Amino acid sequence: MATGVSLGLVLIGSVFMLLAAIGVARMPDVFMRLHCSTKSATLGAGCLLLGAAIYFGDFSVGVRALAVVAFLFATAPVAAHVIGRAAYLSGVPLWEGTLSDEMKGQYNMATHHLASPSPDAGPVPTLPEAAQAEALESFDDAEALESFDDAEAEALNAAEAPGEQ
Repeated sequence: MATGVSLGLVLIGSVFMLLAAIGVARMPDVFMRLHCSTKSATLGAGCLLLGAAIYFGDFSVGVRALAVVAFLFATAPVAAHVIGRAAYLSGVPLWEGTLSDEMKGQYNMATHHLASPSPDAGPVPTLPEAAQAEALESFDDAEALESFDDAEAEALNAAEAPGEQ
């Protein structure tokens, strides 16, 4: 019985790992590849490890396998989020078939603040791209970046686009 369950888990884990590898090879941009590698590969590795733990039937092997599975489930989504955010902020292009870019215009490169507006607040004021580039060139130290506040960003927005509200 235990051999059959472990064989089933190993086969399921292998299929998920194969699907993750195919997805990483076939997806068009880094964000979709991250999705494939974190979801499928994590589930596949978890099934493989649980299958191995059941097959060996030793308590110490089971505890180690469960610890590794818990570690993978806790760290893989966080790592994918950090890699995806770094890729987005460094300008990695989205796939041309992407339907929406919810972060566009929400991140202020000068202050490194991500706006989280309420649904009825409308668009969040951010620096225009030219002002962001200028601000990044002019700020060399952390104190200057910390002193740059939202009022200054709004003043720069108003100066560059006087007729828009």
